Amino acid sequence: QVQLVESGGGLVQPGGSLRLSCAASGFTFSRYEMGWHRQAPGKQRELVASITSNRDTNYVDSVKGRFAISRDNAKNMVYLQMNSLKPEDTAVYYCNVEVAYGSNWSAYWGQGTQVTVSS
Repeated sequence: QVQLVESGGGLVQPGGSLRLSCAASGFTFSRYEMGWHRQAPGKQRELVASITSNRDTNYVDSVKGRFAISRDNAKNMVYLQMNSLKPEDTAVYYCNVEVAYGSNWSAYWGQGTQVTVSS
């Protein structure tokens, strides 16, 4: 079965950096677009960054120039390097994939990792 396990969250001061990791299993990782989403208290979950199987990337405007998504297909890992962190980046960060089963697609999420940016 599909599993996504995030790690790397924590408490960091404004201006600091964190690197989130997501270990994926149960599907052909290299074929699928991967995404990082986040959800802050009282807010809707939003897509932060995504990376296609061809390594094309996309970012929400608020993180452009500060965050970088990457993938290692040999290790079935996707990463989110977060620099110049701001208090408004505080959220639970989730790894996500949508896997095709014939003509149907199923979305999978990890358990999330908490990122807190505070002095």
